[in-house]
Amino acid sequence: MRRVSIVIAMACIVGLLLSPLARAQTIKVGFNIPLTGDIPKVGESSKFAAEMYKEEVNKAGGVKVGDKAYKLEFIYEDNESKAESATPAALKLITQDQVLAMIGPQASKQAIPAGEVANANKTPMISPWSTNPKTTEGRPYVFRACFLDPFQGPVAAKFVTEEFGAKKAAVLYDIASDYPKGLAEYFKEAFEKIHGPGSVVAFETFTTKDKDFSAQLTKIVNSGADVLFTPQYYDEVPLIVKQAKELGWKKPIMGSDSWGSAELMKLCGDACNGQFFSTHYAAAGAKGETKEFIDKYNAKHGYVPDDVAALTWDAIGLLLTAMKNTAGLSGDMAKDRDAVREQLAKIKNFEGITGKMTFASHGDPVKCAVVVKISDKGEFEFYKSACP
Repeated sequence: MRRVSIVIAMACIVGLLLSPLARAQTIKVGFNIPLTGDIPKVGESSKFAAEMYKEEVNKAGGVKVGDKAYKLEFIYEDNESKAESATPAALKLITQDQVLAMIGPQASKQAIPAGEVANANKTPMISPWSTNPKTTEGRPYVFRACFLDPFQGPVAAKFVTEEFGAKKAAVLYDIASDYPKGLAEYFKEAFEKIHGPGSVVAFETFTTKDKDFSAQLTKIVNSGADVLFTPQYYDEVPLIVKQAKELGWKKPIMGSDSWGSAELMKLCGDACNGQFFSTHYAAAGAKGETKEFIDKYNAKHGYVPDDVAALTWDAIGLLLTAMKNTAGLSGDMAKDRDAVREQLAKIKNFEGITGKMTFASHGDPVKCAVVVKISDKGEFEFYKSACP
């Protein structure tokens, strides 16, 4: 009886060793994301999308690079939504965990310092969601899966001009955060280029974690502005919108891609209905592979994925495309990181679920933006596209 048990055990071990995934070597990819802090939903949707992608690839036998199959191993580091935490998180992933490449950080406030670490250590990094130019500027190892604020700012300025007939604009933004500060300035520059100097009649600021915006919003209500542009995160937008309406603001409010979280409508409710924001994709009415992703994510996690989840999915797709295009990994980490970086820079016409992307020898993709309208049902509906 004992001999039979041993034979069966050995047969099981042999079977496991002969299975494609058991034979596969492992590729480690690091994720530098905000699982805690001010925007934990961003980290959650990043991880949910990544785990879905990993499970699909590994279930299919891994990713084939050259003549070898590799199992994906994802390592998650919490940057706590802080710039000062993103740097050690990146360093740990690169030096201790020995990842081949990194996905994230998402927000520009963390992506900019983490990008410096990645580039200094010659490790490919793709930020799915960081739109600030500084993230990739002068950093050949740093890429992104989204458009940039110098593009998004003019898209918003042109939209409010054409859609609302706005001739005067007000802006409210967090001066202590790289993303809203940069985007507010790009919007102001673009709007005044259309309507002339002084057409941004209120340019109001606050500091991270502020909750009372009544002083700034009172100035905005009294400024004569036709539209309010506020490029803030999903946890701040509901406070701003509700306080603005309480103070008598009845005109349009325009937002940016940082509005696109699934949490926005839970926090804002009907107050945000009818408003618009520029972003990376629209879930309502999506088709093809985008709809397939949305349906799978919704079935697994119980809510419609936000743009962070979709961009994380595309960032992983970009990375795996670059890996495959190396035609084979050597096992020398420095050489393999260089090879992946080189192939990332060469990607053309990548068909992502957030749109087609091409890298023109640098880390910023050429791609379109969409403007979304928040419907009366609280859904993010496609309204129009804007391309370079």
